[in-house]
This record gives sequence, C-alpha cells and structure tokens, in this order.
Amino acid sequence: MTGGWEQDVLGRPFERLTLPLGSDSEGEVVATLVRLDPPKLAGLTGPLRDVDVLYLHGWSDYFFQVELARFWASLGARFHALDLRKYGRSLRPGNTPGFVTSLDVYDADIAAALGAMGHPLDRPRSRRRLVMMGHSTGGLTAALWASRHHGRLDALVLNSPWLELQLGTLGRQALSPLVQMRARVDPMGAHPVVDLGFYTRAQTEVGALPVRGYRREWRPERGFPTHPGWLAAIVEGHRRVSAGVDVGCPTIVLLSTKSTNPFAWNAEMTGSDSVLVVDDIARAATRIGREVTLARIEGGIHDIFLSRPTPREQAYLALERWLMRGVLGRSRGSRRARESG
Repeated sequence: MTGGWEQDVLGRPFERLTLPLGSDSEGEVVATLVRLDPPKLAGLTGPLRDVDVLYLHGWSDYFFQVELARFWASLGARFHALDLRKYGRSLRPGNTPGFVTSLDVYDADIAAALGAMGHPLDRPRSRRRLVMMGHSTGGLTAALWASRHHGRLDALVLNSPWLELQLGTLGRQALSPLVQMRARVDPMGAHPVVDLGFYTRAQTEVGALPVRGYRREWRPERGFPTHPGWLAAIVEGHRRVSAGVDVGCPTIVLLSTKSTNPFAWNAEMTGSDSVLVVDDIARAATRIGREVTLARIEGGIHDIFLSRPTPREQAYLALERWLMRGVLGRSRGSRRARESG
C-alpha cells in the first residue's frame, strides 16, 4: 500500500487508501479504496453491524455517492467503495481511462481491496459478513467475480447491472466475431462516440449532480472513449452470463421499469434508464444464480440511487426490506448447515 489512509476529495468523514497493482505497458497501475470513516464508530449498532460492504462503480465513473454510503452506515455496516484501475482516483498520467482487455483483470483490484478491509482471499473467511454492490459495468464485474469466488459473499446487490449488450442476445452473438477480430488486430482503435451526454443531463435535471467533491474529469459528460479491446472484454462477460453463472449467494437486482432511446433528448430520460435495455437485463438476471430478487423501480434512472427523491426512496426501502430478510435472517452458520444438509 502507498502511504496510509488520507482524507478523500469527498471531505470528512471519507478517507482513501491507494492500492499499488504494479505496472503495465502504460505505466503505474493502482486502485483506490474509499471508506466512510471512522470505521471504529461503524458496526457498533444497527442490524448490519457485522457486515462489510464493497461497492464497484460503472463505466466512465467513480465513487461519489455519499448518500449511498450513509445508508449502509445507518444500518451499522462498514462501507467501502473501490475506484478500479484507470478510473477516478486511480487514474494516472498515461493511463487510457477504463481500458482493460478482460474483466478478470479486476480480480487483483478486488483482492487488494478485500485484503485492506480484513477479508484476504488467501485466508479462511472472516467472521464478519461480506456484501458486494455493483453498478452497471461494476455489476457485471461483481457478478462474474462472485461466480469465480463461489461462497465468498453473503449477499450481492446489483444496481442496473450491465448483464447484456444493448443489442440483445441475438445482436450480441452476431456482432461478437467482428468485435473479437478487431480486438485482436487493433485493440486500442477508436470507436464512434455513442454517448451524447443525455444521461449526465438527466442526472443534473433530477438534482443528482453536482455534489461535493464531484470531478468532471473523472466522469466526463459524454463518457470516456471506448476501444475494441475493452468492448471484447465486455462482450465476453455478457457471453458468460448468458451461458449461466452462479454467484453463490442471495442477490437483488434493482432496475428501472422502462428504458428510453438514448440518441435524442426526451424528458422521460429523467425517469427511465437511458443507458440499458432494462427488460433484457431482467431476463439476463435469471442466469446469474439460484436466489435472485428483481426490484423494478418506477421512475428510476440508470443509477437507481441517483434518481428523483421518490424513486430513490423506493429503491432504498426495497433494498432495506430485502437485506433484513435475505441477509440478516440468514446467519453464516444457518446457511452452512442448510448447504451441508
């Protein structure tokens, strides 16, 4: 680890810790863990006082959702968020923002974060329960990570996870050979810009932006440029989900009730998902595990927890109800006994 915990750009009581990950062809690679501090005050009271939470952000994103952190802390959980390599706090000079050629690369980022949280993967599970939460691409990454680390999580929370390409299963299957071929020939090539900035505009109009510590250079209005090598990694992740994975724990998927065409501004974008095709995501969610709860939020935007106050409140209520039933009601001992029986 580089140095120790220091004050975060979000201000008190948030702190950050830099996690060195070596280097690649572009230079230094790090991840950054953010926590709601002081942890010694978390976990003393509340129904989730034995729970640690790790949040993974989406594409062209980073952690800034202060309200989300405070929600978990209000229940007694210790909240942490991870800015993955080449995103947000982890961007370094020379980095291509967000670029990876496999989502499996993030295993190293997550392992470093969990080690710093007291959940090292090379040791038996901690007595504290572990919940992972992922938004959009972070939801895809979290689901695939959980399937490769079966039994490590006690619960998985997915906020509009990118589990299927916007073209749908048949479209993805038709496009995949071309994507893979170009990734081999020109992994860093340019893609046409498809993000017209309407999702950022919708967040601004509902009042979710700006917030304290918000950095537009870490979350540009029209997103980061994408490249063939990265798209191939995403399509491969979608293929794995479509083939069926098992995250090995109770899971909740929160989604808007409807999608909106992203290529022309429409006032409905302030109350719908203008990034993903939510019905396709709902279908894909049936392929990630045996205990999956779907919560459709009327008026929700792509990041459900950045929606207008009413749908945001509904989302928090749905999540809290599910946690009380699906996490608190299932102690680790009872779960192991049930699985062994």
